[in-house]
Amino acid sequence: MILKKNPLQLAIGLFILLFILWLLSSGHYTTLIISFGVFSCALVVFLSWKMEIIDSEGVPIHLIGGAIRYVPWLIWQIILANIDVTKRVLQPKMDITPQLIEVETSQKTDLGRVIYANSITLTPGTVSIQVHEDRILVHAIAKEVAEELQKGEMDRRVTRMEGLS
Repeated sequence: MILKKNPLQLAIGLFILLFILWLLSSGHYTTLIISFGVFSCALVVFLSWKMEIIDSEGVPIHLIGGAIRYVPWLIWQIILANIDVTKRVLQPKMDITPQLIEVETSQKTDLGRVIYANSITLTPGTVSIQVHEDRILVHAIAKEVAEELQKGEMDRRVTRMEGLS
């Protein structure tokens, strides 16, 4: 289930996003260079339009508001997981008990499930192996890591970001 948006709105959103990224990456703000950027971004949007790949999944501008809240939390989780994995490697007394677990997903779209699976993999100590409908097979470095993931905080936050809960 993907949110239906007007393709023209999505095309405009894609152009704005591409142009902002182009401006941030360029660092040059002369009239000529900015006009090259406008032309380049417009060409990409035009070609995407002709290829009929502009949709809510390919241009997820509806997730921007939720992502502003989710991404800082995810970065903090990545930092905490890095510290945990480092401790497990450097301190032999800490358990490394690899496990395969299945976690439930509450996301309503394929895009939401992919974001959740990628978030799991970005967090050190866990790797998403397979996504199947409403479940993700995950390899966790230790029992505590698996239990924390099964509590479902990340799942709830991704669902909230998705905005369909």
